[in-house]
Amino acid sequence: MRVLLTVIGVAGLLITGACSGPKKALRHGAAIKDPAVLEQRADSLFFAAQRSKMLGDYRTAITQYSDYLRLNKNNPTVYYELARLFLEVQNPGYALGFARRAATMDPDNHWFQITLADAFAVNEQYDSAATVFDRLTTRFPNSEDYLFNKAMFLAKANKPAAALATFNQLEQKTGVVEEIIYQKQKLLLKMSQVDSAAAEIRKLMDVNPQELRYHYLLAEVYDANDRTADAIAIYKNLLTKDPDNARALLGLASYAKKKNDKAGYWAYLTRAFANSSYSIDEKVAYVYPYLQMMQLDSTKVEEGLELTALVVKAHPKEPKAYALRGDMFSQVDMLDSAQECYTKALSLDSTRFSVWYQLMWIYSRKEEPNALLTLSNTVTEKFPKEFMGYYFKGVASFLLQQYPAAITALNKSLEIGTGEKRFQADVQSLLGDAYHATGQHQLSDSSYERALQLRPQDALVLNNYSYYLSLRGENLDRAEEMSKRSLEIEPDSPTYMDTYAWILFRQEKFEEAKHWIEKALEFPESQQNPNVLEHYGDILFNLKDVTKAVEYWQKAKDKGATSVGLVRKIAEKKYIQ
Repeated sequence: MRVLLTVIGVAGLLITGACSGPKKALRHGAAIKDPAVLEQRADSLFFAAQRSKMLGDYRTAITQYSDYLRLNKNNPTVYYELARLFLEVQNPGYALGFARRAATMDPDNHWFQITLADAFAVNEQYDSAATVFDRLTTRFPNSEDYLFNKAMFLAKANKPAAALATFNQLEQKTGVVEEIIYQKQKLLLKMSQVDSAAAEIRKLMDVNPQELRYHYLLAEVYDANDRTADAIAIYKNLLTKDPDNARALLGLASYAKKKNDKAGYWAYLTRAFANSSYSIDEKVAYVYPYLQMMQLDSTKVEEGLELTALVVKAHPKEPKAYALRGDMFSQVDMLDSAQECYTKALSLDSTRFSVWYQLMWIYSRKEEPNALLTLSNTVTEKFPKEFMGYYFKGVASFLLQQYPAAITALNKSLEIGTGEKRFQADVQSLLGDAYHATGQHQLSDSSYERALQLRPQDALVLNNYSYYLSLRGENLDRAEEMSKRSLEIEPDSPTYMDTYAWILFRQEKFEEAKHWIEKALEFPESQQNPNVLEHYGDILFNLKDVTKAVEYWQKAKDKGATSVGLVRKIAEKKYIQ
């Protein structure tokens, strides 16, 4: 059974005055007195409208039918056709007007009556639509569809008792039918008659006791109406029929969780996940929130990993299982385990780019550029239209100091990228570094400027750009401004402090430079950084503290500094730029 709201074709309808042969179009304004010519031209318009309608040109059809009515106002079929067309173009007011006219002119045509009901419905006059189907059920007492539609429209009209009575009348004709029972239980719940609604569902269970969906539906009805004990009883009864039933186990797990019964919750949940017949997609959907929860609650890490282990055990041939477990390991920085899982997932299904992406991300986080380059080469061959493959290829090439290759890959990623600002900013930032490394300073500066346009508060870009300007001794005021802003964004970064100190040094603001380099040296990692130590020596020398300057130059050398002139600085005890 269905609610009859579909467009009804004209096949089988009585169409008046059909004439054969080619027709001439009616000339507007022409005075036609000959009835035969009048009828012929009207017929021509009618069939033209039919053709337009079949071609889907509804607005032209409406115009042609309307022109027809100027010649013949007594054909109810045309009013019917106009009503259907106005329903199609979503003009409910006009649809209702024409449907009323067709139904009044030919009240015995049930298609016209159905269209009138449709028009009432789209105008949200559900009472009137129900009345139309009431008349139709009187004329056609054996029609189950008309009775069903009457009940549905009574329900939409917010008359649950009348709708329920009509569904009961229909059930006497059809016997126990799922759709009717479903509609009845909804009405009963709306009337707060929970036990009666449950009784309706039990009818379905009696007719088909092996259909477990009805048990789930009954449990959900009880659950939605705070009848927890009844819902639990249904689920436990299900487990007597099917001990591994995942829906029942998850339902009971949910109730145990609400009661803070952690042991019960975990016992039911793990039983459900161990069931291989429980859909892996549903398991994935259940586990994914753990990826967010683990960031807030470390106790969720063990739970998430155990659940994914159960998923893998239950679905050992499913790549999704390994990808899910890989995501879980990645989230908690267990990168070797994540890599193993992603590799296994790809061995089962190499078509999923998202897994390749995760594996590239793992290699980049582990700082394994050789492996990343090999992998990204494979990815760009398999997925030439995926920009992230080229991005990671650029990252790997940069880390391997293969700067021209990095520049080529990064520009390719921009060429085919999605236009996402965050991605473009990352690429432009790395391009700035690569262009700097190859001495292409103008291109480097342009890349940094584009990165900052996209992400003006990116402290790393501000730091790198300003530092490279200071090395060249160019645009130092702009460099100081950017470096200062990076420290405002990340005030506890010793790297940014060192950059700011070095820029102040290049501006010959030696006392300020000394203040900031000493702040940087308060951090243990700076005391091991040869560049910071050498910078401190340079600043001290220009403040006339030669002995201490030589001491820090020597420390820088001992830590592995390789800058040009460092040996001469130490030997000659003077600053060499």
